[in-house]
Amino acid sequence: MCGIVGYIGRRHALPIILDGLKRLEYRGYDSSGVAIITDKGLSIKRKKGKINDLIHHIEHESINGTTGLGHTRWATHGKPSDENAHPHRAGDVVVVHNGIIENYTELRALLQEKGHHFKSETDTEIIAHLVEDHLKSGASFEDAVLASVRQLRGSFALGVLSVRNPDRLIAVREASPLVIGFGNNETIFASDMPAILPYTNRMLFMLDGTIAVITADEVRLMDFNGAALPVHPKQFDISPAMAEKGGYKHFMQKEIFEQPQAITDTLRDRLLFDTRDIDLKDAGIDHKLVHALKRINFVACGTSYHAGLTGKYIIEEMTGIPVDVEVASEFRYRTPLVSTDTLTVAISQSGETADTLAAIRLAKKNGSRVLSICNVIDSTLARESDHVLYTHAGPEISVASTKAFTSQLVSIYLLAIHIGRSLGRLSKQQAASFFDTLVAIPALLDTLLKQEDRIIAIAKQYAKHRDFLYLGRGISYPVALEGALKLKEISYIHAEGYPAGEIKHGPIALVNEDMPVVFVAVQGRVYEKIKNNMEEVKARDGRIISFTNADNAGIRDLSDELFVLPAIDELFTPILSIVPLQLLAYHIAVMNGTDVDQPKNLAKSVTVE
Repeated sequence: MCGIVGYIGRRHALPIILDGLKRLEYRGYDSSGVAIITDKGLSIKRKKGKINDLIHHIEHESINGTTGLGHTRWATHGKPSDENAHPHRAGDVVVVHNGIIENYTELRALLQEKGHHFKSETDTEIIAHLVEDHLKSGASFEDAVLASVRQLRGSFALGVLSVRNPDRLIAVREASPLVIGFGNNETIFASDMPAILPYTNRMLFMLDGTIAVITADEVRLMDFNGAALPVHPKQFDISPAMAEKGGYKHFMQKEIFEQPQAITDTLRDRLLFDTRDIDLKDAGIDHKLVHALKRINFVACGTSYHAGLTGKYIIEEMTGIPVDVEVASEFRYRTPLVSTDTLTVAISQSGETADTLAAIRLAKKNGSRVLSICNVIDSTLARESDHVLYTHAGPEISVASTKAFTSQLVSIYLLAIHIGRSLGRLSKQQAASFFDTLVAIPALLDTLLKQEDRIIAIAKQYAKHRDFLYLGRGISYPVALEGALKLKEISYIHAEGYPAGEIKHGPIALVNEDMPVVFVAVQGRVYEKIKNNMEEVKARDGRIISFTNADNAGIRDLSDELFVLPAIDELFTPILSIVPLQLLAYHIAVMNGTDVDQPKNLAKSVTVE
């Protein structure tokens, strides 16, 4: 959430900063702004709304300078408005900020006692006043920033400039991501890589508790005590073209169709075709670790939490190890029963989710080892975990997660087969059969995606309904949750996921012809049971949309709309059944005219509580 871009170099800063902010739109925001040091002084422009609103606001102005900051804001303190938009200024100091300052109220009162006046409702503005206050006391720019950040409590990524020091910018990271790009006589820093990639792929991810003093041709790093730190940028093999829409109408649609490739990339180098076995050496999941396990605990948020719920079914079935699944924001505020024989598995697309990071820190404090399933190399989650299983899904630009989710499922399958085989829970023949199923999944998804027209036809029938109920049993229950989440995220239609066996304990009261009921009804141990639930809905005039791999007269008679999935082992059905649900949500949202890639009030990377 929120986006920061800072630039200093040989070119005009404004176009580069605006371009960077556009590339960070997926993070979610409600206002934007820029600050540029020009020949005529400091120019700050802020505007509520989209970046295009800011561009239109300044299109007839000449704002030329080679040093500047930009920001997209997602409201935490203070409503969305021009006044609350970043950057914020105090005297000659300008600040942009991602995160939350927990002690801003007391700092604001302290500064007001000193005569400082505030123009916004934000916690961010106090940072600019703190730095300015230290400058007035005679501190250098660097020392003023250093003294200020020591006074802050909370999570923050900062970009700071001073009109008195136009040859440098200062970046600060504490529990909110920042990455620095090293160009040719120019330096860029931002909240995420897409803002930097068009200009350089030499980058450095800042660590928590660090400050970077940035000029056009040099970066100096220090910790919050002022001690110098080494600077070692890395080369990243990711091109800007990976973030282009590639002919699709929206990034979400593109990313849905990228799932076969994302899964292939996640499987690559982990499949031993000569023995039909799984190799997880890259994650460090060895024989000793596996045999010490008594329990596995998934922690995650949102879509990743649904991947964890699905993982519980998969891992318990394949390994016999008990699995718990917890929402990270709940786990972090209780006393969890984890120990040295527990493996805590954290799932996160970005690797920067604040609640998930707090959860793994608590788990490690209590003796648990941590494995992260993550899509971003060198993210905070990856660095702080004992083991990392990267998903290799590539950049996911749309706020609503699709290919990251299915890649997370693939990673869980790999982990489960590897552990099950190591413990002897799976025979060589069973593991080989699961191996073959994994290999077949990308081609099966290709087949599914070729049926998009069928999903469009279903979407047309139901796009104007305002309430949906999604039902599944067993391993299809988390799929129902995720399908409902996708619809509500991008279409703003109320959708509720529920275990189908519980329908008589409440949701059946809502069933009528105006509330479509989506059933994930795959063949397996509870297939006949879910057919009974369909009968109950039909008896109350409910309209049924079925996603099933059982194409027979019985289920056709019960369904108003039917989408047939390829046949596959029951344990692997979620990775197929979720894809048409993603497409259904996408096309209903398009038909309702919503902003599919950047739904209101949501952010891609939730770096605050």
